[in-house]
Amino acid sequence: MQTIPPSFTAMLDAADASWRPILLAGLNAVNKAFPDYLPMLASDDYLPNGGRLFAAFAQPLDAVRYVLVGEGPYPRADSATGVCFMDGAVSSLWSEKGLSKQVNRATSLRNFMKMLLVADGQLAIEQTTGDALAGVSENAQAAPTTVIQTLPDLQSNLTQHGFLLLNASLVFRAHVAPVKDAKAWLPFLQTVLAALADHAQQSGKTPPTLVLWGKIAVQLEALPESARLPKKVSEHPYNLSFIANSVMQELFGSMHLLRK
Repeated sequence: MQTIPPSFTAMLDAADASWRPILLAGLNAVNKAFPDYLPMLASDDYLPNGGRLFAAFAQPLDAVRYVLVGEGPYPRADSATGVCFMDGAVSSLWSEKGLSKQVNRATSLRNFMKMLLVADGQLAIEQTTGDALAGVSENAQAAPTTVIQTLPDLQSNLTQHGFLLLNASLVFRAHVAPVKDAKAWLPFLQTVLAALADHAQQSGKTPPTLVLWGKIAVQLEALPESARLPKKVSEHPYNLSFIANSVMQELFGSMHLLRK
């Protein structure tokens, strides 16, 4: 079996110490199942760059209450942060016309924001654009002490609620279909889910809820470890239908993620 390229083991330093042996075991599982994959990836161009591959695992193992799994990193260097669906190019959430231009460009984030606003009763599902959204934005910007204003604020709220924000594929490559990279990372995610289930069992805690977004993420349901965790499943947020998804509204509505 080939050794894991040092560039990947070096990036483990970005993870919380509680995760590092688990992530190394996950890399070894990938190496065992697909011996050529990590060496090939190490010499290829992929996102996220800047050593952020395991940035999501800054959330300590013991703090995880939800594991949200999306599809893959954003296909832009400034957007791909290593944290599911947190677009690094987005700062402000609001604008005079509604959501900010940066949020609107990140389709999944835009629809997630609208779903939260519907779940919170601030928007009607029949009208999530135009004057209605502009009015919500005006109210939000007028109340900076009680309403979050930036995407880092939203990420902080998700973290405080115990979300581990992952992707089914940890990398994006412009010349490779996401489903192909996701297949290679499946042994890694299997190791992560097993560790979460084992930790919950050993500590006597309720296992974290697995939140699966989209067809690629739903493939995790085939893993035996998936059966050890409660699950919430929906279409990917880049689908407009996500805004009206009652399962997601019920899950996130009570969290009031848009409030400080």
